[in-house]
Amino acid sequence: MTMTTINAIIERASDGTYAVFCKDEIFSGAGATIEEAKKDMMDQMAFYKETAIREGFKYPDFLDGEFEIVYTIDSISLLKYYVGSGILSLAGIEKMSGINQKQLWAYLHGTKPRKAQEDRIRSGFGSLYKDLNSIFA
Repeated sequence: MTMTTINAIIERASDGTYAVFCKDEIFSGAGATIEEAKKDMMDQMAFYKETAIREGFKYPDFLDGEFEIVYTIDSISLLKYYVGSGILSLAGIEKMSGINQKQLWAYLHGTKPRKAQEDRIRSGFGSLYKDLNSIFA
């Protein structure tokens, strides 16, 4: 049996909480943090399967086997998460992305970045990921 890959999207809500939802499945979750939202979705998946078995209705086959969830997060939610949690500063993100702190602050407070700027943010986080991955590999 092959492992199923589920694609899910993480978004930050206007009230500061996070939501995660599957692109092609019915499952979702919410929480005060990204981790809580992911856990809530996993709990909902388990509850759905248990209820389906108990009530005798069909559920997605992947719930019986191994599956992985690939998460995608938009650049603004990513910024809000890492800056809001105190893990990263605007100065650090400026160094990673090349976008000045004043502009990053505007993105955190409602200005929608152009695609090119979103790409710079993603590229900066991608570089950080590669650096950390090479250290801990």
